Amino acid sequence: MNHADNLKLAEKGAWISIITYLTLAIIKLWIANFGNSLALRADGLNNTTDVIASVAVLVGLRISQKPPDDNHRYGHYRAETVASLFAAFIMMFIGIQVIYDTARKFITFEMEEPSMLTAWTALGSAAVMLIVFFYNLRLSRRLHSQALFAVAQDNRSDALVSIGAFIGIIGAQFGIYWLDPLTGTLVGLIICKTAFDIFKDATLTLTDAFDEEELEMIKKTITNVSEVERVVDVKGRIHGSQALLELTILVDAHLTVEHSHKITERIEKYLARKHGVTHAHIHLEPFYEKKGVKNQ
Repeated sequence: MNHADNLKLAEKGAWISIITYLTLAIIKLWIANFGNSLALRADGLNNTTDVIASVAVLVGLRISQKPPDDNHRYGHYRAETVASLFAAFIMMFIGIQVIYDTARKFITFEMEEPSMLTAWTALGSAAVMLIVFFYNLRLSRRLHSQALFAVAQDNRSDALVSIGAFIGIIGAQFGIYWLDPLTGTLVGLIICKTAFDIFKDATLTLTDAFDEEELEMIKKTITNVSEVERVVDVKGRIHGSQALLELTILVDAHLTVEHSHKITERIEKYLARKHGVTHAHIHLEPFYEKKGVKNQ
């Protein structure tokens, strides 16, 4: 399966999230309105932001599928990362709004006892989101999609948010009325935390950061190739959901060009099979075993 096919499959996960979020947001906001639950209202607003974020991710996945052109020789895969960054800004804005609204009512003691229907709505929503989370997490790992992985993390946060809303509403049933708006405030904080994590990951990718432990594992993989005498340098960066590597290795100086080329092909296959690396630029340098002769 090529990368374009992976992106199309990732779209399926984004669509599932959009439909689920939109349905849950409508149900929660409607029930919270007459059920007097600030926590469920905050949870519903959270799902509204998730709709927008998932749409942004879907647009990014669509743009990523465009073929390379004169201005984008490496393709448009980073549109996926830009979409994640855009989604993070939207989520942060709504999260701050939720914190402000619920904290204000908490401080001014504008509290009412929520109905039990709001509690069961929150609990049912948590169950649905956990199912969506596991589906998208498994799909994102199989496709190596950063954007879909961000959606999956958001799915998990939403499940936890709904569980928190359920706890807050149940507490209010026992006379602890402040627990409902307090839970709403915590929901806002969770939204902001999730937004920050997505923002951080997207920013690291756009600034060409690469996991150091992963680079070390890649270096060991290359070292295990029998004809490789030494690995001089390994650099990596993420382009959308693809890893791009630049390698400098030493091989026997007396090998033919054809033999050296076969070595690079073998390395590329190892990297694709063991690390999912689809593109590696390999620079060969001569290695001299003779004493007193330096590498050139």
